[in-house]
Amino acid sequence: MKHLTRITFDPNVMGGKPCIRGMRVTAGMIVGLFASGYSKEEILAAYPYLEAEDILEALAYAAWRAEEIEVPYAA
Repeated sequence: MKHLTRITFDPNVMGGKPCIRGMRVTAGMIVGLFASGYSKEEILAAYPYLEAEDILEALAYAAWRAEEIEVPYAA
């Protein structure tokens, strides 16, 4: 995964969930809104402090996580 510049992880913000630029807006919330049928424009209108690049990076992060698999360590 390319270096994420807009997704941050801070245990003091939203319990360490991936957030947008340190704000209390999680990547999961953005993905959930998009999956529920909200357009990028509607999300930006509802959250004016977000930028279009924030939404794109949240979606890219979610796609990367969906492809990530855990393989048990066989000793």
